[in-house]
Amino acid sequence: MSSKPSFMRLTFLPVLVALSACTEIRASLVTAASDFEPKTAGEAPDALTPEFDGADAQRQRLPATLRLVASGLKGPTDIQPVPGEPGFLLVLGKNGEAHLVEIATGAKKKLFTHAVATESEQGLLGLAFHPRFTENRRFFLNYTPADGARRNRVAEWRWPKGETPREVKVLLDVLDPYPNHNGGQLAFGPDGHLYVGEGDGGWMNDPGGTGQDLSELLGSMLRLDVDRGATKSRPYGIPRDNPFVGKKGMRAEIWAYGLRNPWRYSFTRAGRLVVGDVGQSAEEEITYLEKGDNAGWDRVEGTACHEPAEGCDRKGLRRPIVTYGRDDGFSITGGYEVLAASPPKLKGLYVFGDYAMGRIWAMRLPEGDGTVERRALLSLGRFRAAISTFGRDGEGRVYVGAFDLGAIYRLE
Repeated sequence: MSSKPSFMRLTFLPVLVALSACTEIRASLVTAASDFEPKTAGEAPDALTPEFDGADAQRQRLPATLRLVASGLKGPTDIQPVPGEPGFLLVLGKNGEAHLVEIATGAKKKLFTHAVATESEQGLLGLAFHPRFTENRRFFLNYTPADGARRNRVAEWRWPKGETPREVKVLLDVLDPYPNHNGGQLAFGPDGHLYVGEGDGGWMNDPGGTGQDLSELLGSMLRLDVDRGATKSRPYGIPRDNPFVGKKGMRAEIWAYGLRNPWRYSFTRAGRLVVGDVGQSAEEEITYLEKGDNAGWDRVEGTACHEPAEGCDRKGLRRPIVTYGRDDGFSITGGYEVLAASPPKLKGLYVFGDYAMGRIWAMRLPEGDGTVERRALLSLGRFRAAISTFGRDGEGRVYVGAFDLGAIYRLE
């Protein structure tokens, strides 16, 4: 499995690092060393069964099966239930395609194709339906535009019944120096606001220092009010209780910061935000984020000091719920709580995985600021798939996106 690339993390040979003198040279090296382009989807197995090895061999096991729902999907990056259509999922592909999938039959229909840049980790990355979608037919898309400067874009779309969805308004463009660490997910919180996860901009070691720079939107979790407060210069509102509103030199959109690459996050039944943040060379992490939190990058990577390598300042940093190291994987994919009654042993547990190693784990999320020891993770096994995303339908069942197989599976 060591030859499998990590969708949200890239390790460069020392010679490439030595040759990288400027941003554009570095950006070219990122693209050259990447293998994240969706391949032509072939036959996806009807079921994937687990193997237990590495550190998982010593953990408590909760064996699971991944049951095929749909195949022929190039590079799935997001799986969302369609409000008002309980039998359907909307699946995004890195290459710009969005498919409507019927859960019961696996039948799929291409809903739209949007022009996107696809170098390295760029592409069509995230979608969130408005909480009142069935009334207003609004949804929001996060992607990297195919033209112009390299940037991450959040746009509002409309999907009139019986018609093809169309983009109606660009809300936000965030300039991005490199084609990796884009983040890209969108999610509405229980407060009705839109949460936007931005990576640190790319390359290694956060060369722009964006993770700890509150004057930059990169490396942060943003929170926008898409229903009120817009102005001519800013087509979205900023919630008044955002932590940096009115503070000189700080971006008011920022809700929390110190992120390297938040690849998949979700809200719990209790309304807490759980984020999977991809590490660099030491640790992957799952973290609760609260208003104003500093997740630590690049002062720390998970629980390990990063800058400096020893004796880093941990004051005021949010501690992760759980971390894991290179014996377990290389690129975390955050997940969801299982809300469905079936399978019963998984109900109420939070499941997440690792893209590079195909492992899936489950855990009971702690209360308050509690943590979970990595040895206490329940192992669902290692699957022969690159786990790029999770999704959850209206009944609370969890789905898994297999990037390399061009397929989505249901966790059983």
